[in-house]
Amino acid sequence: MQGILDTLITITSITVISFYTWSLKNHFTSVAMTWRARLISAAVILTTLLFLYLQWTGTQLLWVQTVGLIIEIAAAALFWWAIWASRQARLRFAFDPALPHGIVSDGPYRYLRHPFYSSYLMFWSGWALASWSSIWSPVPVIFFAIVYIAAARMEERNFETSQLADEYREYKRRTGFFIPRIGRD
Repeated sequence: MQGILDTLITITSITVISFYTWSLKNHFTSVAMTWRARLISAAVILTTLLFLYLQWTGTQLLWVQTVGLIIEIAAAALFWWAIWASRQARLRFAFDPALPHGIVSDGPYRYLRHPFYSSYLMFWSGWALASWSSIWSPVPVIFFAIVYIAAARMEERNFETSQLADEYREYKRRTGFFIPRIGRD
């Protein structure tokens, strides 16, 4: 059973990373990637190699692997929901300094302001859990959390200095950052 789960997790993880790679060419529309966006891409490659190594060299509890796999699949579903909701929005890469030209508030954006970053963090957390056989498993997740928070904060500052500042302030009041805000309209 361990080998079957390792194989399913590997296939799922590589598939999800291929979704993210596809989005760089086919969904996001920045003129160029900043050095920080390139750093994220390099970290994705290194983390993939680390998690594959941990997945196949360590022994994990089957129920923990299953939970990790479910989290990865949920992350992929959130990613595609965000793609669908923002398909006409011409979103940019992380850390793009350009001011925004619109607010997406449909789909997952109705509940949280940064569904892409949320899906990425869910994915890395799920894979870290599924491959947990070392103290090194959570390190990349912590790195990605710091980077994605920094990127999201920069995007929010861009909104706050744009012509959309008032509209964004209202949107921000009713939506969560990476996690849906519960109990608000």
